[in-house]
Amino acid sequence: MILKYDVIVIGGGHAGCEAACASANMGARTCLVTMDMNKIAQMSCNPAVGGIAKGQIVREIDALGGQMGLVTDATAIQFRMLNRSKGPAVWSPRAQCDRGKFIWKWRAMLDATPNLDIWQDQAEELLVEEGQVAGVKTIWGCELRAKCVIITAGTFLHGLMHIGRKMVAGGRIAEPAVEHLTESITRHGIRSARMKTGTPVRIDKRSVHFEDMERQDGENGYYKFSYMGEQRPLQQLPCWVCYSNEQVHEILRSGLPDSPLYNGQIQSIGPRYCPSIETKLVTFPDRPQHLLFLEPEGENTNEMYLNGFSSSLPIDVQIEALKKIPALRDLKVYRPGYAIEYDFFDPTQLKHSLESKIINGLFMAGQVNGTTGYEEAGGQGTLAGINAAMKAGAAGGDTGEKTFVLHRDEAYIGVLIDDLVTKGVDEPYRMFTSRAEYRILLRQDDADARLTEKAYKIGIAKRDRYDWWIEKKKHIEEIEEFCKTFAIKPKVVNGALEAAGSTPLVYGCKLEDLVARPELNFEKLYKIVPELHDIIERLPNRKEEIAEAAEIHIKYKGYIEREQMVAEKMHRLENIKIKGKFDYPNLSAISTEARQKLEKIQPETLAQASRIPGVSPSDINAMLVLMGR
Repeated sequence: MILKYDVIVIGGGHAGCEAACASANMGARTCLVTMDMNKIAQMSCNPAVGGIAKGQIVREIDALGGQMGLVTDATAIQFRMLNRSKGPAVWSPRAQCDRGKFIWKWRAMLDATPNLDIWQDQAEELLVEEGQVAGVKTIWGCELRAKCVIITAGTFLHGLMHIGRKMVAGGRIAEPAVEHLTESITRHGIRSARMKTGTPVRIDKRSVHFEDMERQDGENGYYKFSYMGEQRPLQQLPCWVCYSNEQVHEILRSGLPDSPLYNGQIQSIGPRYCPSIETKLVTFPDRPQHLLFLEPEGENTNEMYLNGFSSSLPIDVQIEALKKIPALRDLKVYRPGYAIEYDFFDPTQLKHSLESKIINGLFMAGQVNGTTGYEEAGGQGTLAGINAAMKAGAAGGDTGEKTFVLHRDEAYIGVLIDDLVTKGVDEPYRMFTSRAEYRILLRQDDADARLTEKAYKIGIAKRDRYDWWIEKKKHIEEIEEFCKTFAIKPKVVNGALEAAGSTPLVYGCKLEDLVARPELNFEKLYKIVPELHDIIERLPNRKEEIAEAAEIHIKYKGYIEREQMVAEKMHRLENIKIKGKFDYPNLSAISTEARQKLEKIQPETLAQASRIPGVSPSDINAMLVLMGR
């Protein structure tokens, strides 16, 4: 049987679901191929979305017209805004989700998406004709033909699970590995390698002594992930905190000879910023305890997730060690932690659109590009889906040559993709705020300001989302204009300023000058300037969200403008195209390392070349001089 589409998406994880929705919403006839329709967007590890920098990515997906924020809000059982003790540039939303409801909410989203079919099967072979992708063949003999194919296979490519010395092929516990798809891709010259990740034990909450743990509640404020939709509908549940101890560590150390990480069984590299408990013991031998979080998996399940205890040690070692934690002395588990190795492809062989430089029409997104995390996967999937639809000619108003690319000063998704295609990966890539040089511009509160109008113009963000942003933008501007023009008289406010711990005024000023003071915020100023409170109270909806966005923009206006100037200078280098203009191996004016790196990556612009490790500022200057010639 042969089925024909514009775009085929391989894999129903977080990257695949966003890619399929984005492609279909752009107008492309799209087919999502997944091995199990009942495990769409499975949260294979932690049942949570967001976190440091990851929360910003989810807000960006939402602003672009994606679904992850909506699904998360609908299934959240705890919400927190991380980093609130720091500046708003690094505030990061995070939510625990009901794992089962998350899957079915995503399934409902896919079922309601026009132009999108789901085919339950396993892709076995990539079809390529004269350097152009043509489709895929499946293990059941079906041939799916398309102008573009997006690979989002997660950990399934040659997936191999480890618990102690026991090894079982699989892409996830109780799910089969994909054995032949990698070879059908690499035979065309695309490089692959291996990575490793892991997941912790799952615990029966009926066996836990919660009285010996510290309770950690979420926030019940107005924050959400999506700028659309309603407030969280599910029951909000607490997480719990406990610690490992020396008795736990002693038992874990006794199992190290059987640990796949240390007996040579696993050769690939795991995630630096989410290490297993055995890696923590070896890396930090003098630390007497490690922080652990016990997190609910859903509203109506006894299953709980032990964050911080990822492990591939033998089953008996894991359980025996955990029973030495007072709160877990009567522990019962549903399943032990395990490690998994899988194939990924060198992302430096991709364009910024996530299309392969080698096979025309082939796109890749998610863990197959060397990343880790649902959010990083979803962000890549969104961009891959948009660009595949454009490439297929179903959107963008032309024959498919147009691409949609986000720059480093426009989105964390732009930082993520630029890092991948410019620098490559030698370990699973995780996004942090520190990776973004323009993080004052990339706040969680302004994702819609940065991206929604762009997304609406290309057809991915729909009218309701665009109208909400235009309304929000209008109200933000109204508040900013009021603060800019409202006059403050010293004798009227000085007493209140002193009571608020702020220096009294000598001369009159505008309200925005008070907003800019670090010790003052809108909440304190409502008492000093009731007119400000009246303006915000008159807003028709989302008044807290709008007020916060306006306050941050006023308070950090100078920093924002300065960072925008720096970004604009870098854009000058982005406009200098160098692809195909240099014979790098014979370019004697630059260093040997620069020649090798530039020849391998073939950057599109001088700005991208400047970000390649090993390419120095003097190399860039030399290339500028040669361009002048």
